[in-house]
Amino acid sequence: MFERLADLAAEHATIERDLADPAIHADPDRARALSRRYGELTPVVQAYTQWQQVSADEATARELAPEDASFGAEAEELAARRAELEERLAELLVPRDPNDIKDVILEVKAGEGGEESALFAGDLLRMYLRYAERHGWKTEVLDSTMTGLGGYKDATVAVKASGDEGAWSKLKYEGGVHRVQRVPVTESQGRIHTSAAGVLVMPEADPVDVTLDPADLKIDVFRSTGPGGQSVNTTDSAVRITHLPTGVVVSCQNEKSQLQNKEQALRVLRARLLTMAQEEADAQAAAERRSQVATVDRSQRVRTYNFPENRISDHRVGFKAYNLDQVIDGDLDAVIAALVDADRAEKIAAGADRD
Repeated sequence: MFERLADLAAEHATIERDLADPAIHADPDRARALSRRYGELTPVVQAYTQWQQVSADEATARELAPEDASFGAEAEELAARRAELEERLAELLVPRDPNDIKDVILEVKAGEGGEESALFAGDLLRMYLRYAERHGWKTEVLDSTMTGLGGYKDATVAVKASGDEGAWSKLKYEGGVHRVQRVPVTESQGRIHTSAAGVLVMPEADPVDVTLDPADLKIDVFRSTGPGGQSVNTTDSAVRITHLPTGVVVSCQNEKSQLQNKEQALRVLRARLLTMAQEEADAQAAAERRSQVATVDRSQRVRTYNFPENRISDHRVGFKAYNLDQVIDGDLDAVIAALVDADRAEKIAAGADRD
């Protein structure tokens, strides 16, 4: 670990010198990349510098302890501080997900359960919109299909975080099958029903991440559909794009402009293709590294929302709380924190095994 820390400290010093060179800033992309890397390394180097100082002070105190007992007590205090710093460094050295700085394309789809599933999908959509609002993030509904009772057969939302941390760093844990237990509004006998909705979370891909060859795209236009009223267009403004090499199909119809719907569909297509490429890479590396949280199979049930008991349960990490009313209103922080902590602990353990 300490050999790696020395290398990172040297890299930090090199970047610091580079950033002081005015010529570097003539290339904004290069300067931005260096600044981001410098920011990632700074807390690691600061902790490493503290560890070096504390270790040196501890060694000095132990040398002087035979002559003065007070130095023995000081050495023990310094040893405890050194152990704390080593634990902190182990956490800081956990490999970061390179997509953590990215924005997100999030899709919610109703599953089995008819209208109740669609209503639950709408609840999940609003939960994520409220969560984003609580964090000051921007959201944009790219496409949606509503039902007559106000539920959603499906909805696609772009989520853009503020600051240095991307929406992916939090929302990446939401992918999977979400199950609900409650008395549906359509139930006249007061019986509790169980239904489910699926959530798919993808890092939004920049054009440089995924290059689309126009020759690989089949673009169709059609008239948008909906439950009626103003949501049904009178022109062929909806767009369906088929990526011929993979067979991935994306359609968008929310905007009145065909061009706008095409751009939205391309955003979703890039995100899906990037996710497919990453899943293939993860599958190839699965024999070498496996994360309990980050590689969860999206076909698995990940969470249950029990309305009669006001209980939220995440089955991946054993999280359980009785504040479902607050969670469904967007207060997801504690749930996501449990998943982040489990992911970090898994990676720290994996790193310790390698060491």
